[in-house]
Amino acid sequence: MKQLIVLLLFMLALQPLAFAQNRLPEIRENIPLYSIRLSDPCILADAETSMYYMTGTGGLLWKSRDLKFWTGPFRVVKTDPDSWMGPRPMIWAAELHQYKDKYYNFATFTNREVKIDTVKGNVIERRASHILVSDKAEGPYRPMEDPTYLPADKPTLDGTFWVDEDGKPYMVYCYEWLQNWNGTIEKIELKPDLSGAVGESELLFKASESPWSRERNENGDTIPNKVTDGPWLFKTQTGRLGMLWTSWVFGDYTQGLAYSESGTLDGPWIHEEEPITPPNHGHGMLFKTFEGQLLMAVHSHRVGENGRYIRIPKLFKVDDSGDKLVLGQPFNGEVY
Repeated sequence: MKQLIVLLLFMLALQPLAFAQNRLPEIRENIPLYSIRLSDPCILADAETSMYYMTGTGGLLWKSRDLKFWTGPFRVVKTDPDSWMGPRPMIWAAELHQYKDKYYNFATFTNREVKIDTVKGNVIERRASHILVSDKAEGPYRPMEDPTYLPADKPTLDGTFWVDEDGKPYMVYCYEWLQNWNGTIEKIELKPDLSGAVGESELLFKASESPWSRERNENGDTIPNKVTDGPWLFKTQTGRLGMLWTSWVFGDYTQGLAYSESGTLDGPWIHEEEPITPPNHGHGMLFKTFEGQLLMAVHSHRVGENGRYIRIPKLFKVDDSGDKLVLGQPFNGEVY
């Protein structure tokens, strides 16, 4: 029960950030990265503009030339108020991806006015991953053809992008633990222009398969944690397919790794025994600087004086030269 309360508080703490896109933001310049409060940071290094673009929960956008100082936030998401999202959707875990000649915004939208289920006394709101498109990295990003990508009766979140060995694009996302009580990571094929989904979702793995994410039940026994969060796909320089994903180690939000034995999304996915990040760092992604340095962006979090989590984007150097991803030192803006 304590673990459930912690997780629900974590979700509630996201809400002020998630509603940020509904207020006109004050644009600020030369803001150090450590001064920005942002969950689930995702950074796109855009060669077209020689600019770094950062987004995340809240759906707003920050710009930087050097990863040290940022300008923003800018409102870039344009949703349809008559869609399932409603006029004031919450936005979680936005990601930017360049694919072919377009830029895509993968984000989780929640319509709090629509209730889809009640499980163990917890009311579940309409929440799903969705994709928006733009001609420019800085947006604006607007919905495409299909009104939905994923089933309306399931809460889904943290959609990310991958083109598999079959050459087809996919959304990889989480089916939320609040309904199934054992969160999963799944894939669904996308149309060639990402404007909709094709066919049915397929299971990649369940939260309970992880050897490192743990919690205690009401009897004090140690059991697998039920949360899957923030998948991100990558390949090492040796060609090995891996996935970052985040869960909890008792009370600590932490990120782990899994690798596909087949080299495709179908797996099977074999989980590393230990997490890759320090405690209370998670929801990571990978990108390369314009100088070629591979970095991991995560958010750290701690509990503030008012009981709410404080989340700050952080960057780490990463070594992907071998078969396994190795986390390096925090990145201070210097490229060696």
